[in-house]
Amino acid sequence: MTSNLSWDLYRTFLAVLTEGSLSGAARALGITQPTAGRHIAALEQALGQTLFTRSQTGLLPTDAAQSLRSHAQAMQHTALAFERAAASHGDGVNGVVRISASEVVGVEVLPPILAALRRAHPDLTIELVPTNRIQDLLHREVDIAVRMAPPQQDALIARRIGVIDVGLHARDDYVARYGAPTSLADLAHHTVIGFDKLTPFLREATRGVPMWARETFAFRADSDLAQLAMIRAGYGIGGCQVPLARRDPRLVRLLPSAFRFRLQTWVTMHEDLRANPRCKVAFDALVAGLSTYMAG
Repeated sequence: MTSNLSWDLYRTFLAVLTEGSLSGAARALGITQPTAGRHIAALEQALGQTLFTRSQTGLLPTDAAQSLRSHAQAMQHTALAFERAAASHGDGVNGVVRISASEVVGVEVLPPILAALRRAHPDLTIELVPTNRIQDLLHREVDIAVRMAPPQQDALIARRIGVIDVGLHARDDYVARYGAPTSLADLAHHTVIGFDKLTPFLREATRGVPMWARETFAFRADSDLAQLAMIRAGYGIGGCQVPLARRDPRLVRLLPSAFRFRLQTWVTMHEDLRANPRCKVAFDALVAGLSTYMAG
């Protein structure tokens, strides 16, 4: 095996994995298709492995390629973290800070917090990753993460913000038309909005609420934003963060004593970024803004 391979080869390899073809990888990277082909051929020769096979739908990764995916992704995250750090030299708070949060928090809660942060530090650039997947801070997928579970790694700085309650809500005209459920069992006679795929997090969160199950839902989506949109549209009853629902006078909370999820909320970052000016101000802004959100 050849050592000291060019990063360009790994970058093209990851692009082909993502795009499924040489042409797609070439477009994504801004290179020509023949160049992408030469990169893959050079990497296969250096590794002594066939990484892709041709099919009618494009290039299919071999088992060897799949086993290398996570390593190439880790290299990509490290390279991006390097670029963010390099762009942040100079006086004052400047450069790029990459933040991840759940879909709802990222889209519904963070925008005013990040807007205020930008006004205070106009040389700061924010990259936001709204996803329910936990981003890897140790491998620098992001600089800062807002998480709904306590961090497990020792190399992280973590600030517990508190608990966000999630309760059942419906729009006022739905309640006026169909009435409010008086018990959890009464939900069987209502239009309920919920998940499509049961995840370990949802399994733990809904323990003790057997009627909160996929087969009982009249609308199913794994996107929390899609569920929220359907609640706001008056489709039916679904789970919504209580502080968020308070902002909408048309949303009515139902069965507050019988149904409540509690989301432990943390702001976390790698301890190596403790003294980084851009990350420090962003971390502090998130802690303050989320604390205000919960208090509201």
